[in-house]
Amino acid sequence: MTSSVQEIRARVCRRRGAVLAGVLAAVLVVTIVSLSLGDYAIGPAELWRTLLGGGDRVQSYVVFQVRAPRLVMALLVGAALGAAGALLQSLLRNPLASPDLLGISAGSGAAAVFGILILGLTGPLLAIAAFAGGLVVAAFLLLAGSRRADGGFRLILAGVGVAFLCVAVTNYLMVRAKVELAQAALIWLTGSLASTPWWNVAIVAGAVLLAVPAVVACARWLPLTQMGAATAASLGVPPSTVRIVAVLAAVLLTSVTCAFVGPIAFIALCAPAIARPLLGHGAVGIGTSAAVGAFLLTSADLVAQFALPGYSLPVGVVTGAIGAVFLLWLLATSKGRQL
Repeated sequence: MTSSVQEIRARVCRRRGAVLAGVLAAVLVVTIVSLSLGDYAIGPAELWRTLLGGGDRVQSYVVFQVRAPRLVMALLVGAALGAAGALLQSLLRNPLASPDLLGISAGSGAAAVFGILILGLTGPLLAIAAFAGGLVVAAFLLLAGSRRADGGFRLILAGVGVAFLCVAVTNYLMVRAKVELAQAALIWLTGSLASTPWWNVAIVAGAVLLAVPAVVACARWLPLTQMGAATAASLGVPPSTVRIVAVLAAVLLTSVTCAFVGPIAFIALCAPAIARPLLGHGAVGIGTSAAVGAFLLTSADLVAQFALPGYSLPVGVVTGAIGAVFLLWLLATSKGRQL
């Protein structure tokens, strides 16, 4: 019996390792393509030489100052949203639980727009405002769903209602703002990776690193909570503590990305839903979901930049179009079942 259990565990570990390696390889391919394509094309050999410090001044500027910040930001934001979606879906045991549908992204966006248009906030202060907005929405949802530990669809519907309320607040602020500020905020609300400076990347990277310990802890705790509250408590993992830590980590990952690139839609919903079937039933797969999120956002950014010749789209337009189709498919196939 013991040997068979060990064989099953080894087989599961090999499968999950192979899936993660495959996704990371896909991310590497998209990374190379993203650094190579553009008005100033750079071949693979030239790109490799430039990355090692041997390229000319123009190639170094294009790679390190124009394309690399945008690419690294896409990788960080995609990974953060993928991990946030996996945390919420595993916590609520619902494939529709994501910062988008629960209103956390909308709350962060409303607070960020208020900070931009009314308070004139930028940088870290804007990230703090976005975090506060997402935290308020998350606290309301936790209170609303405190009597429904199963994470049913009522909580999703409550999140949708809160999201509409936050969108209404955002629209009101946009209407009352000056035209120039409203135009800038509108581009931000669509979700864009254009003109990303390295200092923005550094702040987002710092916030993601700050959330890593909580994410790692939740990766260990969430499988126990899925066995039942009594079982988890008997093993020393209070479900209330797991709920608070997971929600705070998800809000931090969502809000800080929202503050700097806008509310990128559907990555947090799609990434875990793609990762779970690859890993197998019952897998939390936060790391794999983060890798899938990074792949999805970098790929969507490539489409946004080069799908229409001579015109660059905000990446949020692409993720919204793809995610809407994916959501319809998920609704048609989920049949209300939990994870």
